[in-house]
Amino acid sequence: MSEHQWKAFTVAIADGIAEVTLIGPGKGNVMGPDFWNELPAVFAELDRDDAVRAVVLAGSGKNFTFGLDLPGMAGDLGPVLAPDAKAAVRTRFHDLILRMQSGVNAVADCRKPVVAAIWGWCIGGGVDLITAADFRYASADAKFSVREVKVAMVADMGTLARLPGIIGDGHFRELALTGRDIDAARAERIGLVNDVYDDAEATLAAARAAAAEIAANPPLVVHGIKQVLDRARSAAVNDSLRFVAAWNAAFLPSNDLSEAVTAVFEKRKPNFTGE
Repeated sequence: MSEHQWKAFTVAIADGIAEVTLIGPGKGNVMGPDFWNELPAVFAELDRDDAVRAVVLAGSGKNFTFGLDLPGMAGDLGPVLAPDAKAAVRTRFHDLILRMQSGVNAVADCRKPVVAAIWGWCIGGGVDLITAADFRYASADAKFSVREVKVAMVADMGTLARLPGIIGDGHFRELALTGRDIDAARAERIGLVNDVYDDAEATLAAARAAAAEIAANPPLVVHGIKQVLDRARSAAVNDSLRFVAAWNAAFLPSNDLSEAVTAVFEKRKPNFTGE
């Protein structure tokens, strides 16, 4: 992999394993413009690198990620929230959604298996990201939330497409429609994570060990397994992503979304009116 100083990630490669660590701004590794610009490039390079046979994906500090950086993305959201936003603005917003989706898709489509190691909070876009991994381990302190409904958004980065196949339709609908938080024990029971470990160190060690097992296997066969497994679901996932991108470009702008963004800036609870 080329020497590159990423702004939203660190990437370290040793013994066939790449460790990709989120280092987004603030204590929660939020997903801002740098994250969305760099994510597809990071995983495209890992996909091409013959020295890489498996990937460990983790967050830095005490959390995986707090999800979308609403203040940081306000410049992208602002024009489409304007009352007079017309087709050109909505088309650019649609293009933005597709570009952001391409980053999470790059994780899912990477020929090198991806093991997510999660501790602390994994919110909103973080769930999009870990559902694109091949499997997931968590620490006992991990908490998960499909939070988009709480901020007047339809999740459009892949959770709605990929999570039902991981945890089943009933559990998925409960999480997506309530936006509630769940702990690591519940996440393990419903199949969101494979195993739960005592702390971040043990979780990362388990992810590294699993990645090492994968890296010891014949790489072309590993690639083949991923391609066969992904073929059955790829058409449905791609159709869902295209549909939600078009839906959000048309219907996401609302008074409730403006209220949600304002409430974030003012650090208060939003008051939704359904307008």
